[in-house]
Amino acid sequence: MSKNQGNLISGLDIGSNFVRMVVGQVVDKENSAEELQILGAAEFPSEGVQKGVINSIEDVVSSVSACLERVERMVGVPIDSTWVGISGLHILSQNSKGVIAVSKANNEISEEDINRAVEAARSIATPLNYEVLHVLPKHYTVDGQAGIKDPTSMTGVRLEVDTQIILGSSSQIKNLTKAVYRAGIDIEDLVLSIIATAETVVTKRQKELGVMVVNFGGSTTSIAVFEEGQLIHTAIIPIGSQLVTNDIAVGLRTSVDIAERVKLEFGDCRADISSKKEEIDLFELGSPEHELVKKKYLNEIISARVEEILQKVDNELRKIQRSGLLPAGVMFTGAGAKLPGLVEMSKKVLRLPANLGYPINVVSVTDKVNDLGFATAVGLVKWGSIMHVGNGRGKPSSGGMLGGGTSKVLDHMKGWFKTLIP
Repeated sequence: MSKNQGNLISGLDIGSNFVRMVVGQVVDKENSAEELQILGAAEFPSEGVQKGVINSIEDVVSSVSACLERVERMVGVPIDSTWVGISGLHILSQNSKGVIAVSKANNEISEEDINRAVEAARSIATPLNYEVLHVLPKHYTVDGQAGIKDPTSMTGVRLEVDTQIILGSSSQIKNLTKAVYRAGIDIEDLVLSIIATAETVVTKRQKELGVMVVNFGGSTTSIAVFEEGQLIHTAIIPIGSQLVTNDIAVGLRTSVDIAERVKLEFGDCRADISSKKEEIDLFELGSPEHELVKKKYLNEIISARVEEILQKVDNELRKIQRSGLLPAGVMFTGAGAKLPGLVEMSKKVLRLPANLGYPINVVSVTDKVNDLGFATAVGLVKWGSIMHVGNGRGKPSSGGMLGGGTSKVLDHMKGWFKTLIP
């Protein structure tokens, strides 16, 4: 298969448990439509990351380099740039409004006016040592008429835009960019992971009706809520599937490695589906001694922790008065979402329709695309493909617009690292 290296788009997801990378390209179909094809996907155990925050750059460089090597071997060409997902407890979100006067004499609103309004919204007093990652327009107001989605070519004197600003810690942004550059790869831009994930697991119609995307990761659970096609809320909860494993290790008095195997092979979020007689022998899973554990007890441990996580997700919905009120329900993704019974339990706790979020409208040569853990990396490729349409004029369907706050940092870091490379 001949591939044009210039058309390749890659996404890099640096998680607390795994580093995952996906490479794809946009190909033209016969009916002039475009299709995203995934050409390769690879993962490597992650070191140096805890709760989405880098605590050892050297370890991250090593993990990213190993993952990059694997994916390059799959695609057959070197990867020189990537879209990088950013997440973690340092991410902040706040609302902002931009107001401008329409510039043309005939009062017709142009693309330039919209960009000026968004820039005006960006000019907020950011918290100390924070950078703007995204400016996400929610809706526009023209001469008092609110709720406009796209004011291009409309007539008016005053244009207002309501936006959601996503901010990230400057030190964490610099640490992340430093680690990726040192692995020998350029950064197209940083994208909030959960927004990128949503690009590939939910449809425009679901975003219009009202939907929540939940990325159930190793040490954090990220959520994004959409309504009327726009992002209305994001949050990152500092609990993930690793805590479920830790609970099993304590409850069964066994090692974390055996607890992880027990969870993956026998675990279920529904405590009531196992009979009291069903037992698991830990010796078969690597324990030095024969230890019999009741499956019902195991599922009770899992059920208690997963219910707590879902309650925290519901608390985020209560903050924006959407608890039990999203017609398109919840889409679960991330490696932690593989737990059997998660969908059934969430229907009870969240009182919403629930499904597992697999990438949609993506063609792939690898089965890894259907792995829930790869949803974010595939989403980053999808985001990159949308931003490349029309030489970067394309916008993700969330109304997303890459914040220029990180671009200055990235340019500075890129120049600095190039001076170090012989």
